[in-house]
Amino acid sequence: MPNNYFKFKQFTIHQDGSAMKVGTDGVLLGAWTDVEKSERILDVGTGTGLIAIMLAQRTNSEVRIDAVEIDDSAYQQAMENINACPWTNRIFGVHESFQELCARSEEKYDAIVSNPPYFMNGLDAKEESRTKARNADHLPFEELLEGAKKLLNPEGTFSVVLPIEEGNYFMRLAKLTGFSLKRKCHVLPNPGKPAKRYLLEFSLKECNTLEEELIVENGQRHVYSPQYIELTKEFYLKF
Repeated sequence: MPNNYFKFKQFTIHQDGSAMKVGTDGVLLGAWTDVEKSERILDVGTGTGLIAIMLAQRTNSEVRIDAVEIDDSAYQQAMENINACPWTNRIFGVHESFQELCARSEEKYDAIVSNPPYFMNGLDAKEESRTKARNADHLPFEELLEGAKKLLNPEGTFSVVLPIEEGNYFMRLAKLTGFSLKRKCHVLPNPGKPAKRYLLEFSLKECNTLEEELIVENGQRHVYSPQYIELTKEFYLKF
């Protein structure tokens, strides 16, 4: 894969101007998120625009998607990718922080999705933009959850992808904020290996948690599980 772009079946993601490149986390979240009944969707911290574009591919022509991004370079990159994709008329870039959007917006969304910054210990990556994209100091979990609660329809869902330790912390905060955990998917790199990521779906309505497991590879590098292929086959060229 050339580092400056990643080609999917129906669109291409250019990423030379974005700190966070296309990765398994974003693809998984874009493919796993439940948007079946959604008419308005919000992608928080859209980066390259990947998840917003994936959700546009998965939904019908009536669905509107707002993609918020604070970083100047990432926003420009996202708009380049959005404008070049087949669903550009349904995706709208929002160039501001999520906190600013929450303060001014009265919009309600049926689905809110985020591949959020998660480094909570203040360790900075070498590039400032990469630090901002990955460090939760710029979008603390508490502010992400409070904002999602404000903007989410009562019947809607809020979905994120996180590493295990940060995911456990996020689930505790979500419960304190008034969310109920609707779905929890343990993402395992290989059979028998411990989970490396959680895919989490929250609701503002009290509900039971559906626990799932997803294995990415079948014990060999680049030999993918039938489950992973089924989930992502509409996107990856190799499937």
